[in-house]
Amino acid sequence: MTTFNLNGKSVTVNADGNTPLLWVLRDVLGLTGTKYGCGIEVCWACTVHINGQPDKSCNITLSEIAGRNITTIEGLSADSSHPLQKAWIREQVPQCGYCQSGMIMNAAGLMASSKQNTAQGTADAITGEMQNICVCGTYQRIKAAVLSAVVNG
Repeated sequence: MTTFNLNGKSVTVNADGNTPLLWVLRDVLGLTGTKYGCGIEVCWACTVHINGQPDKSCNITLSEIAGRNITTIEGLSADSSHPLQKAWIREQVPQCGYCQSGMIMNAAGLMASSKQNTAQGTADAITGEMQNICVCGTYQRIKAAVLSAVVNG
């Protein structure tokens, strides 16, 4: 049994401690917004926040997250009102949409930790720190959405 905080609520999971968090979220807890991409920590499709920081859920185990705070795309906002979610819709970012929850979660972490709350500072951070892979290649719309979220809220 492993207990941790998930999207603001305490949960206890009865699963093997070596099970990757990604599969606990999807298969045990039914939260399918977090996606499996590559399984080798390269694509960032499985991004969640662990204690407020973006991290890849495909290779962190259930036992490693005991007592920690986990936020998934489902926990970012109850009604899609987070500035990034609104910007994603406004900028019509997704094509296939598969990587988008990981993109949004990584961008939310970037926004939260950004010391520069300017469009230029954010643009530089997006270019330098967002490592997510989008097979559809919607990078320009992703960048526009993140900048829009910073500027417009």
